[in-house]
Amino acid sequence: IKVDCFGGPDADHDDFSDIQKAINYTMTSFFTTGGLRGNPNPQKYEPRSFNMGLSKQAFKATGGFRDIHPGEDPDLSIRLKKAGFSIAYFKACYVYHKRRIDFKKFANQVYKFGLVRPVLSAWHPESKRITYWFPLFFSLSLLLSVGLGFLGVYILLNFFLIYFTLIVVDSFFKNNSLKIGVYSVFSTIIQFFSYGYGFMKSSFNIFILRKDPRKVFPFLFFHHK
Repeated sequence: IKVDCFGGPDADHDDFSDIQKAINYTMTSFFTTGGLRGNPNPQKYEPRSFNMGLSKQAFKATGGFRDIHPGEDPDLSIRLKKAGFSIAYFKACYVYHKRRIDFKKFANQVYKFGLVRPVLSAWHPESKRITYWFPLFFSLSLLLSVGLGFLGVYILLNFFLIYFTLIVVDSFFKNNSLKIGVYSVFSTIIQFFSYGYGFMKSSFNIFILRKDPRKVFPFLFFHHK
């Protein structure tokens, strides 16, 4: 099969730390990202720069990556689709993606992911999805459930306890480690809260205050004054 751009999944290696394996689970699991990275819908697939092949023709026509980071890969994928180039997902074409080594670095990375998404939505309005708001809704709902728990109302809190239990069990069977299963709960909370906060902050500045993201978030761009 001949395609203009292709990519594949990322996997964890046996020598990765327990935290890295938990982060990998969180980034790829159906229960956390809907399997968007772990087993994406081929029709909606956007290759990530850690695992991407690109033809010379497609590179020259689109100009390759722009100066934003993170977010350079979905931006390129969107522009490739707009230009009519074909993109394919090959499940067997995986890489061992060694993610952040601790939860603090992971939180900062995902926070930047949240900041970048509204920038991409401003550049490509057709790419907007209601699902991008889910981490923020999740975070606010979790805080609400804890608050209601202090008032003796446990319905919402019980829902989250069931959800986190599912994550522990699923991660345990996939990683054969209860420790990683528990770590996966922490990485899930970190992912949702960090992304949600970044997404909210960026959306407010870009769509409400109408500010230039290059001026508000210069650290997201390689070339800025």
